[in-house]
Amino acid sequence: MSIAFMKDPEGEVLEDIPERPVSPHRNLVTPEGLAHIDAEVARLQDAFSHAQKAANNGEEEDRHNLLRIGRDLRYWMARRSNAELVRPMKDSGKVQFGSTVVIEREDGRRQRWRIVGEDEADPAHETISHVSPLARALVNKVVGDVVEVNRLDVEVVEIH
Repeated sequence: MSIAFMKDPEGEVLEDIPERPVSPHRNLVTPEGLAHIDAEVARLQDAFSHAQKAANNGEEEDRHNLLRIGRDLRYWMARRSNAELVRPMKDSGKVQFGSTVVIEREDGRRQRWRIVGEDEADPAHETISHVSPLARALVNKVVGDVVEVNRLDVEVVEIH
């Protein structure tokens, strides 16, 4: 399963589907992030098994689906193999991986962000990746610290 193409039952090579890129950064994950990875691996293993059966029946759409599921399964298995679980630290007073931080921007807007792993990040749900410019600027800061992000000042006003 480490290749980006497969052979159908008759030995014909099926189309190549590009691999999903795996980040070069450390794969830090929260407990919720690790649970999400495990759930994706389990879901995709089940889907792959079902897709193999369907593809063996010779339908082209099923073969393409098998390739897509295989690619996604390889991605999530790679992410699981290098996941580094980081449990939330007790209140240290500093921003760290897993912290929820309230910041105030120069224009007075307040925003709340939780610093999480790359696969967990979803700005619509107030989570940002630990490798994002904002998260990197905030790590190890304390309440009252001001950091510059994209040439704008941001003040740390709360840490949870």
